[in-house]
Parts: sequence; C-alpha cells; structure tokens
Amino acid sequence: MRHNILKGLLIVAALTMGSEVGRGQAQSVAPHAAHSDDANLVQVVRDVTRPFLDVANATAAGYAPFLGCVSGPQAGAMGVHYVNGVLVGDGLLDANRPEALMYEQKNGRLRLLGVEYIVMAAAWHATHTEPPTLGGQVFHYNASPNRYALPAFYELHVWAWRDNPGGAFADWNERVTCGGE
Repeated sequence: MRHNILKGLLIVAALTMGSEVGRGQAQSVAPHAAHSDDANLVQVVRDVTRPFLDVANATAAGYAPFLGCVSGPQAGAMGVHYVNGVLVGDGLLDANRPEALMYEQKNGRLRLLGVEYIVMAAAWHATHTEPPTLGGQVFHYNASPNRYALPAFYELHVWAWRDNPGGAFADWNERVTCGGE
C-alpha cells in the first residue's frame, strides 16, 4: 500500500514538473496535434492501443497505475488509469499517443476499456487560446484543486474497447465498476 502511494506521488511530481518542461516543447511544435483530421477517433484508439490489451505491454511502454480505480459521482466509473507521465508532461496531444490507458479489473485480470488524453492547462495555454480538440471532440476542463490533486488540466476519454451508453467520449461509463470481481 505504501509503495503504491509513493509511486502515485512520484507520478504527480513528474506530471507537475513535466508540464513546465513541456511548455517549451509545445511552443516549438504547437501545431503538431491540436486537431486530428481523423473523423473516427475511436478506431484510431483501437488501432494504437491493441498492444496494450496486455497490461504488461503498457507497463513496458512507460505506463503505470495512478490512484487506483476511479468511480463516478453518478452511476459508473472510469476504471484504473495507467498513466505515462512523460506524455502528460510534454504539453502535446497526439491521437497515436494517449497519455492514459483505462482498465477494469475483473476476476483478477485487467481489461482495457479505452484511453484518456490529458494535457496540463498551463502548458496548453502557453501556446493556445482555445481549448484543445482531437478528432472534432472538445476536451473537458478540470480546475484545481480537484479530486486527483493535480494542477488544472484538460482531458478527453475515448471508450474504444467498452461500449458506453453515455457515448464514446463521456467521462463516466455506467457499465464499468470498481468492484474488482
């Protein structure tokens, strides 16, 4: 338990420090991926995350669990996030490189549900005046303080591997639980 808390704090520190480093990088490559021309973002996510159906491939690629299973204020959950702190901190958005992968734990196994694209608000606003979009979807803004103890950030969920009655880009999925069974 203590190891997981320490690991979470290290990820938060990397995210926070990375957003400062990423600000300089975002200025030089700002047009890189502010918008995706691909109308089918769900299919893009499926294609690029197929290797991460096996969580071992996700950890080998630099993703690590962050904060445990996230349940919603209403019905549903987001699942367990595996976050790549380097990608979160770079200040860039790229449909082919999601910052977080979402898994659901059932019967002792993690099943990939989708992704969350994340960009720190300070890094984004250093080079942009409009909120980020990807595949025609406008990101959600999360102010600080927030329940994740992160600086203000933008996020977009894409439910590519689990149907969501609320839509492919909704934050919460009523078909996801944190029960672990």
